[in-house]
Amino acid sequence: MATVEKQEPVFDLIKSMSKAEKRNFKLYATRLAGNQQSKFLTLFDHLDGVEEYDEARILQRCPIKKEQLPNMKAHLYKQILVSLRLLNVQHSESMQLREQFDFARILYDKGLYRQSDKLLEKTRERALEIEEYTIALDVLDFQTRIAMLNVTADTPVASDASNRRVQELCSRIETISEFSNTTVRVYSLYQKLGYARTQKDLDLIVQYFKPRLEGYAGRKMSFLEQFYYYQASVWYYYIQHDFARCYRHSRLWVALFDAHPRMKVLMYDNYMKGCSRILEGLFIMQRYRPFVEYLDRFEQEFDSLARQNNNAFILSHRILYTARIHKCFFEGTFKEGTWLIREVESFIGRYSKHLDIHYKMLMNYKFACLYFGDGNYLKCMEYLARIIGTKDPHVRRDLQCYARMLNLIASYEAGVDYNLDYQIRSVYSFLVKMNDMHEVQREMLSFLKRLNTIYADHLKDELKILYERLKPYETHPYERRTFYYLDVLSWLESKITGKSVGEIIRRKFRESTSGKRL
Repeated sequence: MATVEKQEPVFDLIKSMSKAEKRNFKLYATRLAGNQQSKFLTLFDHLDGVEEYDEARILQRCPIKKEQLPNMKAHLYKQILVSLRLLNVQHSESMQLREQFDFARILYDKGLYRQSDKLLEKTRERALEIEEYTIALDVLDFQTRIAMLNVTADTPVASDASNRRVQELCSRIETISEFSNTTVRVYSLYQKLGYARTQKDLDLIVQYFKPRLEGYAGRKMSFLEQFYYYQASVWYYYIQHDFARCYRHSRLWVALFDAHPRMKVLMYDNYMKGCSRILEGLFIMQRYRPFVEYLDRFEQEFDSLARQNNNAFILSHRILYTARIHKCFFEGTFKEGTWLIREVESFIGRYSKHLDIHYKMLMNYKFACLYFGDGNYLKCMEYLARIIGTKDPHVRRDLQCYARMLNLIASYEAGVDYNLDYQIRSVYSFLVKMNDMHEVQREMLSFLKRLNTIYADHLKDELKILYERLKPYETHPYERRTFYYLDVLSWLESKITGKSVGEIIRRKFRESTSGKRL
């Protein structure tokens, strides 16, 4: 049984710090002469110098008693966060606004009401400029408290104006919350199921989510309202297979940030996610030239995006690696793709704690597909085993189902087919249990089940029959989802023509790009 990695917040926080942040913390912590030998600094140095958290080793190396350790870790954790805040506040307008709000509170507590109100007014104006509506709402509430201390003839008029501002802010916050909640729900559904599989799935999605989006189209909205509307719309259309509309809203999403460059810095993560959606949409729609053009644009911005902070570094690399793998799928350059795997695996290993299971499963599936295209079926099966071995069958059920299908084909190609009948029954049972059995899967399983009864000189004819049966499903509203995960048709062509899958895909790529604008 796999061991569960113990979470130690202070250890993880230290390991996430850059050299500059560690140096700044040491300067902050030793600002008083008495802190030079503080126990929490000794604990910091120890944790910084080890690769794994080991409590017994800490007690041996540090002058800390066992009963003191929990409090010492909590104190160190807090001190690190304080130093990071002091270091990063100059780079974050949101943090600066909260700092100004805190300063206004200090002035208020000292009875300096005019100074406090003046600072709050500047803070509110700036908060509205960058659409930090919750901060602006807190400021308005505080300003009302100050106004109550000095009631004049103008107070009722000012109070009415303040009330209107509060109502407007609450309305905007409510709209943003509605869009944000819709996005989370659609994305959670996608992580669980993948794309809509049946008309019933589609009806449920439309009935629940459409009323939450359709009333806002064309309405004048703030930057944040527009952003959350585009984001919710992207996932709404994505899960329905409507990639044209998904791509259109992704473009609007990124164009919104292009029109407001300052917001790229404030919301760098959401800007990059918009870029990711564009690249994903172009890949699924098989529009190679726009894909390459947009990948070039992202690579030009990559350094400036990645260097902002640790989170930006991780997110930008996730997007870049996925796009480069997709480029290999486009071009059929699977050998080059397998060379990329080592670099991506090093990234995943280094930032494993920061990467969710969804991303790891997805990359394992893409690695498997690269090795399959390169003809290395045993390596393909090695990565598929990581997905098939997932304990929770409801995490990315789509990947778990298609990993089993691809594993059957790879087993056959690798000659590891001594228990193929058992594998087929197992996969069939899993697909039925997951309610993910469709016509493409039925045809494939039926063919694989009959393989041992097909004479060698009849195999090519049977493969041609299967190809003709599956080809129409390539454009079917729901059956086509299989071809997003498995390029079954290229595999069948390779078996019929005697060429490798890579050769088939490279030929298709040359034909699709010769003299055509994609």
